[in-house]
Amino acid sequence: MPGSSEEMAEGENLPRDAKIVKSLLQSMGVVEYEPRVIHQFLELWYRYVVDVLTDSQVYSEHASKAAIDCDDVKLAIQSRVNFSFSQPPPREVLLELARNRNKIPLPKTIAGPGIPLPPEKDTLISPNYQLAIPKKESAQAAEETEDEESVDPNPSQEQNADMPKQRVSFPLVKHPK
Repeated sequence: MPGSSEEMAEGENLPRDAKIVKSLLQSMGVVEYEPRVIHQFLELWYRYVVDVLTDSQVYSEHASKAAIDCDDVKLAIQSRVNFSFSQPPPREVLLELARNRNKIPLPKTIAGPGIPLPPEKDTLISPNYQLAIPKKESAQAAEETEDEESVDPNPSQEQNADMPKQRVSFPLVKHPK
């Protein structure tokens, strides 16, 4: 219950920065929150200030200034904003992208009972690989191989390395858009 004697006593014991955060929450219409929220906002606030002032010091040293000035702080804040928050592209750019994308017709569906599905080549469950099977050896070479196998029932690794291996390839097919 807001305004209770416990909250008043708690509010009086809060540090000045915590009172500011609490008043900011109240000004935004936030009435119910965990008490830890204030501490989380304070931690975020302090970390942000330390980062900005550290960057300001670097900019000041780079400019060979004796002390940090307002321009250094502004530059540090602007660089934080540029790296922390990205601006959405202008509306005109988004509309042009949408127009270009919508010019491409949707894939035709497979007609049949149930849920209509896109063509099999456009689905995730269609095969997207090809096996390269080695060419068959001549009959004479195959007989020689069988004779060699009968002589040594435990072939060494060297003999296995000489045998052709199967390759698996994944084609990178660019579908027309």
